[in-house]
Amino acid sequence: MIVGTGPGVPLDNLRELKYNRGMRIGISCYSTFGGSGVVATEVGKALAARGHEVHLLSPTLPPRLLGFEDKILFHEVTASSYPLFEAAPYSIALASKMADVAEHHGLQIMHAHYAIPHASAALLARMALEGRLKVVTTLHGTDITVVGSDPSYLSMVRLAIRESDAVTSVSEFLRDETYRTFKVDRPIDVIPNFVAAPRDPSQGCRKWLAPAGASILTHISNFRPVKRVMDVMKTFERVLHEQPSFLVMVGDGPDRAEAEAYARDHGFSDHVRFTGKQLDIDAVLACTDVFLLPSATESFGLAALEAMAHKVPVIASRVGGLPEVVRHGVDGYLEALGDVDAMAEDALTLLRDPVLRRKMGLSAQTRALETFEEKPIVDQYEEVYERVLAPSKSTVDFGAGSR
Repeated sequence: MIVGTGPGVPLDNLRELKYNRGMRIGISCYSTFGGSGVVATEVGKALAARGHEVHLLSPTLPPRLLGFEDKILFHEVTASSYPLFEAAPYSIALASKMADVAEHHGLQIMHAHYAIPHASAALLARMALEGRLKVVTTLHGTDITVVGSDPSYLSMVRLAIRESDAVTSVSEFLRDETYRTFKVDRPIDVIPNFVAAPRDPSQGCRKWLAPAGASILTHISNFRPVKRVMDVMKTFERVLHEQPSFLVMVGDGPDRAEAEAYARDHGFSDHVRFTGKQLDIDAVLACTDVFLLPSATESFGLAALEAMAHKVPVIASRVGGLPEVVRHGVDGYLEALGDVDAMAEDALTLLRDPVLRRKMGLSAQTRALETFEEKPIVDQYEEVYERVLAPSKSTVDFGAGSR
């Protein structure tokens, strides 16, 4: 049974719960190397460090959840196969797991990262628990710009947004896009992603990665079409003609094979290292001179922010939420979508002028660590949790999130 969270609980009791025992929070996310999985895990770790009890639900262990940490527990979600189903019903399995974990661990909040399937499953869990669970939904991007705008899912995404007890988005761009696409009439809190000060890797990969003082350019993504990895390859090809360079491609996905074939066919495969998925991003970024992110859209651009924290200037498309992160001509450069010639010229400008590159790198790091510092951003999530747990004068029911 979930205790101490229903209507009429004195606010002083909620404050005592927070400061003496901590809140009990479930976090549901994808177990991927993408931004939403990283953000969800890092938020969970930060909350646990503050004394809250965090339960992370995902199909497999998220890559950023390494080691044994106090007050954070992982629950694997598996969808059982059954001959009647053509595919295992993951959403139902997730909702059932949410209800079970909430019931047996006394969770007060389920924080869903992505509208589908996480928020929709959390709403089912709330119904199963007769309203004894609050649902906070964080929108990350493709759940709005790709999945949500698909007519097959639009009504379900709208329902998840409307009926959640609170909704946040990672950028102003995404909040505005949500209002435009779904015509929902409810407040959406903009809480950006955050980054911690990078550790100093013990190994120096530059010695073996780029011999004879060559420059290093890096791209990190899931290699989906929206990331436009072929623009990365074409930009680097132009740079390589003018400047001794190496390209590090971190990640994996459907467009990797095409990118590898392009490098081979155009005779520069010896200058490109496809690393696959990597856990030690710090080590890669520590020896990077320029970071390339020519995406078709980015709701925020967490990979760019992590590069900036390592003093790496970013060259990216002027799309989505990226202008909220990267300041053109200050922390890097923003160019029109698909303009690989301009991106190559920007890279050459930085690589040929070490003083400018260091200046932009320092500016990028200052912005990353001050504007997107962990503490005030996690404070905002705590404030959202407190708000949804505060006693309400109205009766709590399935439609409470829309009022």
